[in-house]
Amino acid sequence: MNLFATRLAAEGLTLRRAKTRTLQINVGKLCNLTCMHCHVNAGPKRTEIMSKETIDRVVDWLAQTDIPIVDLTGGSPEMIPDFRYLVDRIRALRPNRKIIDRCNLTMLLERGFKDWLPEFLAVKKIEIIASMPCYSSKNVNLQRGEDVFERSIAALRILNRLGYGVSGGLQLHLVYNPLGASLPPSQPELEAEFKTELAENFGIVFNKLYTLTNMPVGRFGAFLKFNSKLDDYMDLLIGSFNPKTIDGLMCRDTISVGWRGEVYDCDFNQQLGMQWRNGKELYLWDIDPAKIDNREIMTGDHCLACSAGRGSSCGGALV
Repeated sequence: MNLFATRLAAEGLTLRRAKTRTLQINVGKLCNLTCMHCHVNAGPKRTEIMSKETIDRVVDWLAQTDIPIVDLTGGSPEMIPDFRYLVDRIRALRPNRKIIDRCNLTMLLERGFKDWLPEFLAVKKIEIIASMPCYSSKNVNLQRGEDVFERSIAALRILNRLGYGVSGGLQLHLVYNPLGASLPPSQPELEAEFKTELAENFGIVFNKLYTLTNMPVGRFGAFLKFNSKLDDYMDLLIGSFNPKTIDGLMCRDTISVGWRGEVYDCDFNQQLGMQWRNGKELYLWDIDPAKIDNREIMTGDHCLACSAGRGSSCGGALV
C-alpha cells in the first residue's frame, strides 16, 4: 500500500507535473564524506560517476529547452573528473541560466581542489547550496564526521572572501536537516538563529537557510531500521501530512537525472530506482521536453517526508 497516495486520495488531490523549471543532475555517488543522513549512500569508495559522453548527451538535450535552472548534486558533484567541463558546457548555452552546486563545503579544502574550486565557482557565478545542519560543532560532527564543522567554517570564510553570501554578491544558502527522527523547526526562525550565531561567533554571512526533512531511505532509512525507529518516524510523517504542501513539491517542476542519464521525478525516487518508463527504461535523451507536462508523478511512502509539517524540498520549507 502506498501511504502517500492514500493520503492524497483522502484529500481529493492528485500529483502531476507542471512546467519544468529545474533540471537536477545527480552526477554520481562519489563523496569525500560519509554522512549519517545521506539518502544517496554516497562515500569515498563509491565508483558511480557520470561520464563525459553522458554529460554531452545531457547538455545537448538541455540545449533544446528553456529550463532556467540546472541543479548539480551527488555525492560531491565537484569530485567527478569532468565537473569543470560540465559547468562550462552548461554556461556556454545561456550565460544567465542559474547553475546550482550542492556543495558539502569541506570539498573546498580538499587536496587537489582547494587551489582551484572556490575561485572557479565564483568566476562562473555558481549558486552554492551547502549542507550545514547546525551552528555548533558537536551536532555537525556527530552527523557528518570528525572535524567537518571546523572545516565547513573555514570553507564558509573562503566563500565570504570571494563575495558569496554578502549583500549584492554571489548566492550562498545553507541547508539544515534534523539530527534524528524529527521534523525541522520553523525555517524563518531557524534562519535568524543561524545568521546570528554564525555572524557573532565566526564572522560568517549567508543568504538563506533551507530546512529539509530527513528522508527515510538510504543511510538514514537504515539507521531508523537498525534502531527500531522506522515505524515511529513513519507515524510522525503520516500524522503531520499537510495538503497545503502538494502544489509546491519539487517533483512537480523538476526532472531528476541519474549518473547514467536515466530520468526520475526526484532525487529520492532516483535512489529507490523509481525510473520513468514507457515500455522500457527512459533516459533524458529519450524524452521530448515539450510533452512531459501533466505527466503523473511516481510516488511512494517516502513522499510523506516532503509533505509533512511545513513541507520539504530542495529549496527548503514549502508553507
